[in-house]
Amino acid sequence: MTAEAPGSKATTTPRWARKSTLVLATALLALAVFGTTTQTWIEVRLDPTAASNSDLHVQGSKAATAVTALALVALAGGLAASIAGRIARWIIAGLLGLSAAGIILAAATVLSDPLGAAQGSIAAATGISGGQANAATTVFPVLAIVAGALLAVCAVVLPLAGRHWKTRTKYDAAAVKERGSGPVDEIDSWDSLSRGEDPT
Repeated sequence: MTAEAPGSKATTTPRWARKSTLVLATALLALAVFGTTTQTWIEVRLDPTAASNSDLHVQGSKAATAVTALALVALAGGLAASIAGRIARWIIAGLLGLSAAGIILAAATVLSDPLGAAQGSIAAATGISGGQANAATTVFPVLAIVAGALLAVCAVVLPLAGRHWKTRTKYDAAAVKERGSGPVDEIDSWDSLSRGEDPT
């Protein structure tokens, strides 16, 4: 039998900590939040005495403008995590956590006061604000909250999962060399060449 290389078990990355899994999950959740903002969050009946179910449909991007921006921040952060170093991953995790908290807070505000969140759209449609309009939320703010909560989980997992990821920056590579943990990868070899060093 072939002898197993020392430390080979330590290099096995748990499924939950795989870079591709976590980055893809973060990107999909951010896109899911963004997708909810393109749908109707609030249905407004401008005249409560009318027979129609709803006179005005308010999209999430208008009911909670911050959610769209925060979803894009989370998406950018998730993609950046795939090439970030150890310290940068902690910063990205913090940004993801703040984005998730902002998404949840903004969507919860819409759920708690749909008429207030729709006032801008009502004023744009009718030229007046307030009045006797009735407003009700759809399921999409709830979906945004769920996706935001899962983004928060990704933010917590990111620094922990990053411990299993291979070194990608020249600074981390230098630390690996000092500890004698083994050879560096191809990216670090290119970094060495760019500095005029012989990686071999």
